[in-house]
Amino acid sequence: MYSLLYIENGWTCMKKRCVWPGDDPLMIEYHDNEWGVPEHDDKGLFQFLVLGGAQAGLSWMTILRRREGYLKAFEGFDPRVVARFDEKKIEELLEDKGIIRNRSKVSCAVANARAFVEIQKELGSFDEYIWKFVSSRPKKNSWKADKAIPARTEESDAMSEDLKRRGFKYVGSTICYAFMQATGMVNDHIVDCFRYDEVDSANMTPK
Repeated sequence: MYSLLYIENGWTCMKKRCVWPGDDPLMIEYHDNEWGVPEHDDKGLFQFLVLGGAQAGLSWMTILRRREGYLKAFEGFDPRVVARFDEKKIEELLEDKGIIRNRSKVSCAVANARAFVEIQKELGSFDEYIWKFVSSRPKKNSWKADKAIPARTEESDAMSEDLKRRGFKYVGSTICYAFMQATGMVNDHIVDCFRYDEVDSANMTPK
């Protein structure tokens, strides 16, 4: 989980991470504190649906740097509020430099909020619905290298298909799998990343 690095005054112990955060401080902070931690709050889950759709065709770093902008623009990621956005509000958002100003992505985020609320009405919470795709428990993988991690799985295929059936957009299987990784439905830290055991040993029991 750690590697040795020689600096001017001698050897120091360095935490070993997944490769994908690189050396960007914001990406490292996200990797070290959020990625792979089980999320059961509906606003948190809605956040990653919005950001995942916004990321399509872009890098996660691009979206992460705009997360505060999205937090403000989408009313703290409250799906019930976003579901009431009208065309006038969408036009306002398309002038907001704090988010990705793509009409299709913004409009779909609003449509997804409405579909999200319908699931809440049906099942009591979106959390109750979405975690069933992994039998309500995080799936622990054991990848030895970042390149071994798949872009999609049977679970993400099933999730994508059902979300689309319910009217969601920008929820292809690859986007769904990234959502599963981000929200801790799967532990996809590589086995020698210091976060692999930390995430696994955390309180991961669904409510």
